[in-house]
Parts: sequence; C-alpha cells; structure tokens
Amino acid sequence: MPKLVHLNLDPEQAADTVIIKKLSGREAGIDASDISSVRIIKKSVDARKKNIRVILSAEIFTNGESATPLIEPFSPLNVTSSREVLIIGAGPAGLFAALRLIELGIKPVIIERGKDVSSRKKDIARISREHIIDPDSNYCFGEGGAGTFSDGKLYTRSKKRGDNKRVLELLCLHGAADNILYEAHPHLGSDKLPRIVSSVRKSILEAGGQILFRKRVTDIIIESGSVRGIVLSGGEKILSPYLILASGHSSRNIYSICNLRDIKLEMKSFAMGVRVEHPQDIIDSIQYHGKGRGDYLPAASYWLIRQIDGRGVYSFCMCPGGFIVPSATSQEEIVVNGMSPSERNSPYANSGIVVEIRPEDLTRYSGSGAVAGIEFQKEVEHTAWIEGGSTQRAPAQRLTDFINGKSSFSLPLTSYFPGVTSSAIHDWLPGLIGSRLREGFRQFGNIMKGYLTNEALVLAMESRTSSPVRIPRNPDTMEHVSVSGLYPCGEGSGYAGGIVSSAVDGMLAAEALARKIR
Repeated sequence: MPKLVHLNLDPEQAADTVIIKKLSGREAGIDASDISSVRIIKKSVDARKKNIRVILSAEIFTNGESATPLIEPFSPLNVTSSREVLIIGAGPAGLFAALRLIELGIKPVIIERGKDVSSRKKDIARISREHIIDPDSNYCFGEGGAGTFSDGKLYTRSKKRGDNKRVLELLCLHGAADNILYEAHPHLGSDKLPRIVSSVRKSILEAGGQILFRKRVTDIIIESGSVRGIVLSGGEKILSPYLILASGHSSRNIYSICNLRDIKLEMKSFAMGVRVEHPQDIIDSIQYHGKGRGDYLPAASYWLIRQIDGRGVYSFCMCPGGFIVPSATSQEEIVVNGMSPSERNSPYANSGIVVEIRPEDLTRYSGSGAVAGIEFQKEVEHTAWIEGGSTQRAPAQRLTDFINGKSSFSLPLTSYFPGVTSSAIHDWLPGLIGSRLREGFRQFGNIMKGYLTNEALVLAMESRTSSPVRIPRNPDTMEHVSVSGLYPCGEGSGYAGGIVSSAVDGMLAAEALARKIR
C-alpha cells in the first residue's frame, strides 16, 4: 500500500524529482533507496507570503509497486448499428456527450457547422492576416468549439454538477499530460488542444459514431411537442427523436430557430467588458512580491472581483503568458478573447475584466424578448468594429487613460496580431459597463500595487463570456421543459462556463438521454 506524504517545498526543490523522492522518504520514514516510485496527487503554489512555497501531496510506493495514474479506462462499444442520437455542436459539451454515448452503446451523430481542427487553422490565420472572418469557421465555430484555440483552462468552481475528475481522465486518455490530474489550476495550452481534439474525434469514429462537418443546422423539426429531426443548410433532413443541443454561446442562429419553433428561451445574466493586457513581468513582480518568477515558478496569474454599484466586476479567463485573439463570428463586429500556449511563455499577460449584466439592465431591448442580451451584444460589438477602423483592428486605450477619461496618443506593443487603433473607449462604452469598469480598475489597483499602469492596454470588446440566453430544461430529466427529446446542454444553453463544466454537462445530458431510451 502506498504511503501518503505532504511536502512544503521551495520552487527549486519542487522542480527536482530526486529531491522530491528524498524528502518524501524522509517524511514517511522510508529510505529513499527503497522507494520504487512517487505519484504526485496534488500540487499548488502558495505565493501569499514573500517566502513562496510549493505544496505537494504525494503517494510513495515501495517494493517495485507502480505509480501509474489511476485512470478509469475508456470503454467504447461498437455503436455502428445502434440507435442514433443527434448532437448539434462539436465543442466540449458535444464531444464529451458523444464519448459518453458510445460507452453506453448509443450512436452519436454530431453535426458541426465549422471545419475539422486542421482546416480551421487556415481560416483563423486569415482573420489576423487579412481581417476576413468565415462565419462558420473561426475561433468560436469548428471542431472543439471555442475551447480548441484557447488557454485550455481546466479549473472549475462547479464541483457539484458531475464528475469533473472523469473529464480530466478522458483528456489524459486522449493525449493530455497527466499533470492536469493534480495541478491546482490545470491547463492544456492552445498548442496542445488541437491534437487532443483530433484524438477524441478518432475515438468517436472508431466506435462507429459520425461527425458531419460544414453542416449548418437551419431548422429543428418538431411534431406534437416532440423532436423529429433537423434540417441542414442544403435542405437535407436527418431524422431522430433524440437531439442533444450543444451549440455554444455564439450560435445565435440556433436561438433564432428556437424562437421560430416556439422552443422556450429565457433571458439570463451574463457579463461584458474589455480585455486588459500587461507585460507579464509586471504581473510576476506583483504576485511574487517583487522577485519575478525566476526559473522555477509559473507565469503569475490573478483573480479579482468587486461589487460596484450593485453589480459584480471581475476578471475573466485570465491568460498568463498568453495572447489576445480575434473571436468575432461575423464580419462587422469586434470580439476579443485570450489564450495561452502550454508553456505560457509569451511576454504578455491578459485577462477579461467584465461587468455583470442582468435582464433588468436591458429594458431598452425589451421588445427583443429572451434574446435582448444578444441584441445588446451585437450593438456594442458593431460599435467596437467602427471604432477600430471597420476592420479586425481592436479599439484600444492605455489603462490609466481609460480610468481618467483621457485619449491615448500612443499605444504600447500588444499581442493582438490584427493590430489596434487608439480609441476613447471610456467615451463610447455603454455607461452601465464603462463607469463600473473604471471604478473596478481603481479598486483592483488598491489590491495589486502596480496593476494600474499606462504600460497596460485596454482592448474592446470582451463580450462572449457566456450566453445571455438559457434554454430551460427539467432539472431531473435534463429534457427541455416543453419539447420532448430535446436535451439542451453546455455554454450555449446557459448551463456551463468553460471546458470542464461544459464537458460534464454534455456527459450528464448523454446519461439522461440514455435513461429515457431504456
């Protein structure tokens, strides 16, 4: 039986496997020469004090015992001739729903409006290089969804929804490094995600599932309150009484279809704001007490939140050592997001800083019904496009200039490849966002001394943090409240946020649907 030990190490010790083995043996009262292997089960950095420590929990094995990670194997069944379930969307919710279905003996048929991950790369490159957006193949749409070309953060605070650990295990089984099983804030990296997504696709196809790329859904067939199938852009119909709707938070055409077919929608709270970019050295210096990170500490991150005038103002999707990317899905809009490679070795740190928006804040758009939030998003994203110069150049302003209401006559270098245009963002940003952001930044500067600097750049708009719409479902069966056979899940349906929670939600939808079939 392995022995459990807890170690409190300095960063250099934590990077040396020989030292970890030696100190583990000392803690357990075992000679290091008798230890056959050590398995780390938890790891975190404690930077609250100047003496920065790495906290490890590890299991020690002796007598030749193996420390192979305890991962439940993936056990797909051959579903080639099994009952079919349609899945709209090949993002985390859709892909993990498919993986669970083939374990349960049900055939998934995924319909994805975008392209496979390799083909997507070419269209994404065109956005930065030529400022041309393919509405079906971009940073949001295509195999793997918005998560494929992202930081790949795997940390979620939604611990009660389902088996988060199983999602991490499945990612490892499809090519992710096993450190995601024990890191306090695991991530995959934009350079690793495409290969993992391709591996997931291979598992689905080898089991007999199907994935149809470049197929945009234009209608959902409903008869007598039940799903009967879908219609694709070429007029082709695919029939099935079971449909998992995992289309993502930017699939606005799906909400239009729902309105057309009287599929009930609801407004929900969401958040919008800007993305702020600092030199990574500044964030490292703040978080590591002026020391910088040296050779053994990771690129520092931060998480900030304050209540300003009755609304939350908080950091979102913080990307240390990362890049800001163009995430628009239509030509005449500017949407920015962040991503990081696995090494987090860019000289920049960026984060969304966003303001909570509630349905009652959008009375001006009340005529739009449940999609009022989308109409608000569209309007502000289009304004940002005009302010950026009617290209994918993003409107930008130095951070302290934004706070003080001053124009920026020069801009620092940025990781945002399409380029930036100096803009008085403080002047045109809607008041319910702009005034709270300015006060929020001031308070964040009190928390992190050095955060408020004109070396930092504000870019607009960070507007796709989550869906402003919920597709309501029965909490017990996960079926839509009024349409039988329809299973809304993931970010686009308003029930998740991020890779892990979306994947968990997709797996739960698959299990609920399987129970109904049986």
